[in-house]
Amino acid sequence: MLYWFYELFNINLFQYITVRAGFAFFIALVLTMFFMPRFIRWAQKTSSVQPINDWAPDTHQAKAKTPTMGGIVFVMATIIASLMSIKLFDAYAVGGLLTLLFFSLIGFQDDYSKIKQNANLAGLSARMKLLFQFIAAGIVALFLCNFSNMNTDLYVPFVKAPLFDMGYYSIFFWAVIMVGASNAVNLTDGLDGLATVPSIFALLTLAVLVYITGNAVISDYLLLPNFPVGEVAIIASALIGALVGFLWFNCHPAAVFMGDSGSLTLGAFIGYMGVISKSEFLLLLIGFIFVVETISVILQVGSYKLRKKRVFLMAPIHHHFEMKQWAENKIIVRFWIIAMLSNMLALITLKFR
Repeated sequence: MLYWFYELFNINLFQYITVRAGFAFFIALVLTMFFMPRFIRWAQKTSSVQPINDWAPDTHQAKAKTPTMGGIVFVMATIIASLMSIKLFDAYAVGGLLTLLFFSLIGFQDDYSKIKQNANLAGLSARMKLLFQFIAAGIVALFLCNFSNMNTDLYVPFVKAPLFDMGYYSIFFWAVIMVGASNAVNLTDGLDGLATVPSIFALLTLAVLVYITGNAVISDYLLLPNFPVGEVAIIASALIGALVGFLWFNCHPAAVFMGDSGSLTLGAFIGYMGVISKSEFLLLLIGFIFVVETISVILQVGSYKLRKKRVFLMAPIHHHFEMKQWAENKIIVRFWIIAMLSNMLALITLKFR
């Protein structure tokens, strides 16, 4: 809508991505702050609350009455704010919106199944969820291949030129990135605000990368690939605003959880931004906390299957620290600090090529 104002009424201010990103941030923030309390009251009235596993740490049993599926609110706020701010029919922006929509639907189905059966493990089976995720990511990847001008070259940090052209294998590679990131954030979402703030840091870093990638002058100066992906920075800004609004209610002690509706969607969109900015491998640093959480689960499961021994007291690793009697706030804030530092390092790497 804002870009339409620029085209129709020649309001020059609205042609700038940075200006529209600022508007998108505050629109999404206000929408989330307005609708979240109403959603919380509705969820409490309808018993749409988070089921807690019996084997979860004792401190989690007090969270059994906490409303879940809050991700639906901030995802919808993001989509509305984005539609009001982006250049409509931009291929990269459409791909981003499709990512938000598809993965939020998968997450909603999973959350709804858990709530309906009042069991944390009663959602979509792992195989079914993974299948849906790959279908959604595959559709987005195919869309990028057919409707955008992004090439299929593989880039790695610190190297100026692409390594090689992946061709149609890029569709599978991009889908893996989005699905992997989606599940990594989902595993991290286990404490109040734990996944929210690292996601904000990651989105902020990726918004910078996407903006640079979409700017011919800056990308040429930094020897980065150049594609017209700048409009996606507006969606990222809207999502950051929505997450700030969500954090108001999600900080410890949480009044609402994002559920899979939010965590699966956040991770997928982070993966999508990594793909379009050609920063797939840099995501390991941008999403360092998510990577550590995922590795802890892989090590725990692998070790138990092979040796019948556990590496951690409980996985993901944030539960390990809970079992060691760390205060929840201490775990959360320290993970936030690590996420902030890793994203600062990711931005510093832009000058090392």
